[in-house]
Amino acid sequence: MKSVRQIAEEIVAREGGYVNDPADPGGATKYGVTIHTMRRLGLDLDRDGQVTAQDVRRLTRETAVDIFIDHYYRRPRIDELPEMLRATVFDMHVNAGVNAVRILQRLLCAMRLPVAVDGIIGPKTIAAAHAAAAAAPGHLADAYGIARRNYYYALADARPASRRFARRRDGGKGGWILRAEEFIAPRFHLTEAGHRERTASWH
Repeated sequence: MKSVRQIAEEIVAREGGYVNDPADPGGATKYGVTIHTMRRLGLDLDRDGQVTAQDVRRLTRETAVDIFIDHYYRRPRIDELPEMLRATVFDMHVNAGVNAVRILQRLLCAMRLPVAVDGIIGPKTIAAAHAAAAAAPGHLADAYGIARRNYYYALADARPASRRFARRRDGGKGGWILRAEEFIAPRFHLTEAGHRERTASWH
C-alpha cells in the first residue's frame, strides 16, 4: 500500500510546474497549488506583505506535498474513507476541491445510502462509504472514477473554454480524462472512438 506521502508526491508530479493559464479559474498554479490556496494559507514566501504570482513561483515541491497532505487529505477527512477510495478522492480533491466529495456523495445516494450532498466528509458520509465498500468491494473505486470522468466531460460541455483540458487538439483524450482513468480499471476506460463520440458536439 502506498503511503499518503507517496500519493501526494505522485499528485505533485502529475500537476507539473508553474502555470498561469487565463482559461483556468485556479489562476497562477505550481505543483497543483493555486494562488487562492496560498492566499488562504497566508503563504507570503517573499515576505513582501502580499501573496502574488511571484510567491507561487517560489513554492517548493516539498511544501506542495505538505500542503496537500495537511489541507487536502487529513483536514477534509479523506484518510477516514475506505482505503480503495483514498487515492482517487485525494487526487480529485486537489484537482476540483469539494466537488470530489460531492461526486462521492451522489454515488452513495445512487447506491441507496442517502447522505447530504454538501461536499463535507462527516460521520454519515464516512459510514456510508464504508458500507458501500463492503457491499461492492471490487467496484466502488471504478464507479467513483467513472463518475469523476463524467464530471469532467459535463464541465467541458458547460464551459467551452475548458474543453481543451478534456480533449487534445488532435481529438484524443485530454489531461482531465487521462487523469480520471488512472484510477479506473482498464476494462472501463473509454476507447478512443468512444471518447471522440462523446466529444463530437464540441466545436
